[in-house]
Amino acid sequence: MTQRTILKMGDPRLLRVARPVTRFDTDELHGLLADLLDTMHAANGAGLAAPQIGVDLQVVVFGSGAPNPRYPDAPIVPRTVLINPVVTPIGGEESLDWEGCLSVPGMRGMVPRWQTVRYTGFDVRGEPIDRTVSGFHARVVQHECDHLWGKLYPMRMRDFSQFGFTEVLFPDIGTVEDE
Repeated sequence: MTQRTILKMGDPRLLRVARPVTRFDTDELHGLLADLLDTMHAANGAGLAAPQIGVDLQVVVFGSGAPNPRYPDAPIVPRTVLINPVVTPIGGEESLDWEGCLSVPGMRGMVPRWQTVRYTGFDVRGEPIDRTVSGFHARVVQHECDHLWGKLYPMRMRDFSQFGFTEVLFPDIGTVEDE
C-alpha cells in the first residue's frame, strides 16, 4: 500500500482509453486497489481512477462512507471499487454542479451530468455490481468513469465563465485542497 503520484491535466496518459481488467482477485489487482484507496484518502478525494496514477486499466474507486472535506455539503457515497464499468443514463434529466478533480488541482468548474445513472461492473473478486443512483453519487461515478475514456471534467463544461480557482470560488474549502 502506497500513496502514488497523481497525474495532472496535460499529461498525455490521462487522455488514453483504459484497458479492461481480464483477471480478478489477483495480488496485483489488490495492490492497485490499496494504492488507489490510500492515494484517494491522502488527497481527500471523492474518487480516483487508475489512469490518474498512470495505470492503464478500467478501475475506479470512490466514496468512503464518511463526509468528504472537499465536498462538505454533499451526501455520503458508499466506498465502492468498480472494475470494467458501464454507465447508462436513466431518463434525460441533467444537473449542473461544481466539480473538482485531483488531476486538475486547485480548480473547480460547473459541469453538466446525468441526474440518474445505472452503473454495472465488477468488484475485485469479479462479482457483479449493478446500481441505479442519483445526485452526487451519480456525478461521482460519471466523473471517475470519464477518466477511463480519457476525459477530464473541463472537457464536459459548456460555460467557462463558471470555471476558476477553488480558493477564490470556495474559500472555506480551498485550504483543504492545498493540504
